Amino acid sequence: MGKPWWHILLLSGITLLISLTVFLLFWPIPPPPVSEMKYARETLIMARRNNADIYSQDYYREALNYYDSAMSGWRDENKRFIYKRNYDKVVTYAGLSSKKALLASEISLNNSANLSMKLVLDLKEIDDLIGMLNDRFYNYPLKSEIRNNISTGKMLAAEARVAFNEKKYMVADEAVRKSKHLLASSYDYADTHLRDYFKSYPQWKEWIDSTIAVSSENKEYSVIIDKFSHRFIIYLDGEKISEFKAELSENWIGDKRRRGDKKTPEGMYRIIKIIEDDSTGYHKALLLDYPNAEDTVNFRHEIRMGTLSPSSMIGEKIEIHGEGGRGADWTSGCIALRNRDIDSVFKYVGIGTPVTIVGSMYNLREALNR
Repeated sequence: MGKPWWHILLLSGITLLISLTVFLLFWPIPPPPVSEMKYARETLIMARRNNADIYSQDYYREALNYYDSAMSGWRDENKRFIYKRNYDKVVTYAGLSSKKALLASEISLNNSANLSMKLVLDLKEIDDLIGMLNDRFYNYPLKSEIRNNISTGKMLAAEARVAFNEKKYMVADEAVRKSKHLLASSYDYADTHLRDYFKSYPQWKEWIDSTIAVSSENKEYSVIIDKFSHRFIIYLDGEKISEFKAELSENWIGDKRRRGDKKTPEGMYRIIKIIEDDSTGYHKALLLDYPNAEDTVNFRHEIRMGTLSPSSMIGEKIEIHGEGGRGADWTSGCIALRNRDIDSVFKYVGIGTPVTIVGSMYNLREALNR
């Protein structure tokens, strides 16, 4: 008599269970890519610390994308039956992420080092520009727009240096770029303006030589005012005997062309009045014969040529007076000396003393090197 059906079914179940147990014991479960993902994550963190997101953006972005792909693949595989999971693509993406992150770190370190070296040179160049602007154009009348550009350029240079010291090289580089543009363009403008001004040097030299020659021939006092160096120089018998610091009009560059242009005139003049009483508000004053005949001819010529408005009026009442020593150019056209200096000047000069006003007693190269 055969075995009952339930016995056969039990034996089949036991056999199937044994077979499944053997399968589970000897068929390997695919291991999750924990170590590979950990390494990829660590290399990304290192790349970020090395500022790869700033200095090696392309490679860093690729590393992030590969890491995201690996994470997405890992999640997808975890949804599958445990024995059907395949992490090969996850491992591949994790490896690519690590490779790109390491490359991004290396490039970032190189780029930041190169940028740091570049910034050192750029900041030195900016310092040199600021130095030249201060040396040559501190007291030089420039348009307010140019002055504002110089001030902004200096401010940006200071911001760049702070960012550089904090190793924010990209921020520093942007500030340096803007600063260099403003300072360099301002310097170019000022330098061109100055060179154009000094084209009048041959005329100034003639006036200077003539004034000194007359002083020597007549054994008398004469005065030369050098606007560029702000010097008031007294000669006797053709030899310099005294020198004082002078302050000029706020817009002293160039010859005076009309009333109200706030320029100190240039030319050969004489003292026509000595003022020691309350009729001057500047301690003491020496009135010059401006406008002289040449000034009047030039003024009328400009009116005829249309370079001055027909409503323009010629300037007047140019003095050498006291109340100077303010450390800036502030007059409306006059020459200001400190009170004690004009007291000294009064000991030498008188009615008829020649006063020659020039842009500079020296050519441009000599004037800049003094």
